[in-house]
Amino acid sequence: MSTDRLEHRQDRIESLLDIESIDAIWFARPQNFTWLTGGRNVIDHTALIGVAAAGYTRDNGFVCVTKNTEAERLRTEELPNNFTIISYEWHEQSLDTAVAMHTPTASAADFDLPDAKQIEGSRLRRPLAASDIQPYRELSHEVATAIERVTKEINPGDTEQEVAAALEAIHAERGIRTPVILVGGRDRLSTYQHVTPTTATIDSCVMISVTAERNGRHVSATRTVAFEESALRWLREYHTMAMRIEVTALDATREATRDDGTAADVFDAISEAYAALDKPEEWRHHHQGGATGFVTQEWITTPDNHEAIESPLTYAYNPTIQQARSEDTALLIDDTIEVISTTGNWPTQRVTSCRSSFGMDRHRVFDSTWIFASSVRGKKSLDCEYIVRYLSKYASTASFLHPGFVPRIWD
Repeated sequence: MSTDRLEHRQDRIESLLDIESIDAIWFARPQNFTWLTGGRNVIDHTALIGVAAAGYTRDNGFVCVTKNTEAERLRTEELPNNFTIISYEWHEQSLDTAVAMHTPTASAADFDLPDAKQIEGSRLRRPLAASDIQPYRELSHEVATAIERVTKEINPGDTEQEVAAALEAIHAERGIRTPVILVGGRDRLSTYQHVTPTTATIDSCVMISVTAERNGRHVSATRTVAFEESALRWLREYHTMAMRIEVTALDATREATRDDGTAADVFDAISEAYAALDKPEEWRHHHQGGATGFVTQEWITTPDNHEAIESPLTYAYNPTIQQARSEDTALLIDDTIEVISTTGNWPTQRVTSCRSSFGMDRHRVFDSTWIFASSVRGKKSLDCEYIVRYLSKYASTASFLHPGFVPRIWD
């Protein structure tokens, strides 16, 4: 973790200590531990509390308490040099009792700590530090690259689980976790809002939605591909509506920074956009997204959510119409908002907000109908040189999937 980033954490914590009249604060929940240290305290990913608590005290500065079996690894691989490590014998104490021995009476924690105030951590995690922005841009680009690379290689007949495994493998190579991954073809998309991967095969279209994480920062994105003309027509109609609603949400978010607006104001803009597109009740079928950051969702926009729109911070809205979804991660700095989960290698179209002339380039449905025709023999209009470039570009992905996971352009 950079010195600037750690100084930002220290300043924010010291301000909270003064406000709450406490002398120490401790974090054992993974999202807060990572926000403070830049490292991980997780071994079992199903556990709500990690194997170490990182904190800050007025007397001792940055401190980490953990069992003796983890101390050296955390010191070497997870923690900045600024942290003092206190270890306890794994068979003699629990984490909470060990932390209690080394903290002043007036303290706060994000886990059950005797005599300590409970703190959730969200108010400390946002807005982002200036030093968080470039790592966020880099992660967003990598996540977009991975999802687009895999999505362009999908064939009808591949299973949802095969697609999910391919994406997770690419992420894992880059130290990226994928806490949320949805993959679904037309049949399941028309039935369910959250298409968790199954052994079902991809048919006339596929949508992939992911939330990915590295060093605590979360990025969400969705991409959709159509393999048949009927699916392409259906998806384009509804996807265009979803794109307009997403741009409306981003427009309302940037406007809210000028007017001290809230999540509820953004929700109002979203619901009005659905109505303007003659889908006034569609928002009821799926949440609309909201602020992201060091958790998947810092908050989601609802009619009664009065969380302030903050900058700099990342936002990921995911309006959905008839299971067509437009979603990316956008970065708000002052009153300027830009989509950062992008590569420039996916087809886009300019889309305007439903409430102003504000416009953005959004990711369209990818048209793979020409590649996946049952046969291309005799179709003189097909550009063979383009096919060669296509195969060369994506062969590296196909090589580690499965033998049939290549474009079937000559059956």
